[in-house]
Amino acid sequence: MTQARESRESREQIKSYAQLSPFELKNVFIRLAEEKQAGEPGQKDKSTVQMLNAGRGNPNWVASGPREAFHALGYFAVEESRRVWTADNLGGMPEKAGAKERFDAFVRRHPGLPGIELLESCVRLGLDRFGFDADSFVHELADAVTGDNYPVPDRVLPHTEEVVRGYLAQEMYGGTLPESPLRLFTTEGGTAAMCYIFDSLLKNGVLQRGDRIALMVPVFTPYIEIPRLDTYGFDIVQVKASAFAESGVRQWRYPEEEVAKLADPSVKMVCLVNPSNPPSLALSGRVAEQIRSLVAQDNPELIVVTDDVYGTFVEGFRSLAAAIPRNTLLVYSYSKHYGATGWRLGVIALQDDNVIDARIAALPAEEKERLTRRYGTLTLDPAGMRFVDRLVADSRQVALNHTSGLSTPQQAMMVLFSLFGLLDEGRAYKEKVRSLVRERYGLLLEGAHMKVAEDPLRAAYYVELDLMAEAERVHGAAFARYLRENYEPVDPLFRLAEQTGVVLLNGGGFDGPAWSVRVSLANLDDLDYLKIGHHLRSVLQEYVEEWHAAGGK
Repeated sequence: MTQARESRESREQIKSYAQLSPFELKNVFIRLAEEKQAGEPGQKDKSTVQMLNAGRGNPNWVASGPREAFHALGYFAVEESRRVWTADNLGGMPEKAGAKERFDAFVRRHPGLPGIELLESCVRLGLDRFGFDADSFVHELADAVTGDNYPVPDRVLPHTEEVVRGYLAQEMYGGTLPESPLRLFTTEGGTAAMCYIFDSLLKNGVLQRGDRIALMVPVFTPYIEIPRLDTYGFDIVQVKASAFAESGVRQWRYPEEEVAKLADPSVKMVCLVNPSNPPSLALSGRVAEQIRSLVAQDNPELIVVTDDVYGTFVEGFRSLAAAIPRNTLLVYSYSKHYGATGWRLGVIALQDDNVIDARIAALPAEEKERLTRRYGTLTLDPAGMRFVDRLVADSRQVALNHTSGLSTPQQAMMVLFSLFGLLDEGRAYKEKVRSLVRERYGLLLEGAHMKVAEDPLRAAYYVELDLMAEAERVHGAAFARYLRENYEPVDPLFRLAEQTGVVLLNGGGFDGPAWSVRVSLANLDDLDYLKIGHHLRSVLQEYVEEWHAAGGK
């Protein structure tokens, strides 16, 4: 067998590193890239290599308008506080009576305050579209941004729920909400939403340790790692995006026979990211209809957890929550679209008529008694407590339910992001960020000289490139076999970091093909992606040259 090239990391070391989560393995690549950037020890001039870390999906843009509106709201709220009680730095709680009239006066007095026009537009939209009582809405905003009260109700503030529901209707539900009321729980980002859902489903006996669940892969790594924890020990069925085009280019689509795995009633839950992470494609209408059909005919109690954070990057996106609302827990986060990862703004949506509450109602008497003891300090009717409210209680170990909920300033920011998204300015912003990632996507492929299947449902927030499929398509099966026999699947990522300072993630860590790589198209400057493409192509060419040197043709 031909020997692999000498590397700073041995093949055995590389093989052991591949066991890490991709987000931990990324730190190894960053170390190697930083060493390359620093140059060799004793080198007189510092290396000109620039580290290009496309391993994490934190966007490098922010929605500035809603943030200006938030700070303008803060100034109004402080004025409201000082109006009630002024003693040096001591203020009082904003009052509701007359709040809208005072807000209008504040707007008139501060025409040049950054964000004031957008804030006024957002307030006007809230009143006109949702029919809010003017004083109540303005007071909730002012009190929320002040942060002087616990969130009441704890699940979500009343006006916040209405506004966010309207935003989700536009962005996730195709403009029309389900007939059954949709209830929301605002969370500390999509991360917290995931943790709360897994935890509460188990605590409420809806899922049992060792139950069979499905993952639509490739998928965001925590959806792979959480079910494998000893807390859950779930039996995992993979629904694989394994379709290829006739040209040999991977399509990252789910074949009918893969989706059919969900028809098995022993599969209690399926988790997916839609549009997917890393392939960044929204589910096709065919797959959505197949899932809807098999739920209706074969597996009516299937729980669907759909994480739709990237939905705004696809024209005409429609969540599975719109197709099968009774079965679906929708998770959405504002982090990517608005450049707000640090704000930690997420939401769980579940309609009143849902299979989870139905499952709880059908639990054996012994389980119901256990749950009555668990939630009995919160309500005189524990059996009637909805799952969405159990999520809230469980998020604070039940005993701290009275202090649960997302902080009110975070909810105020969520309202302003949502109202902005419903305005013409927000729709224009959405087109800008969509075009931004698509431009970067094109530059990456141009630099790499690689083909990716055209797809109108591509979000292009990430791209997953199957290097082995590309190797076989361009150079044939013999070259692909040479790669498998002589190198570990993550070897190209080590070479990229060591030689060029480029940091990418391994697609195998997302349960994608072992030789695939994930590139975030969100966090670097546009032309950096052209450079990454060039570097990726150069590394692949190295393997070709080594193959030729070893006698390959």
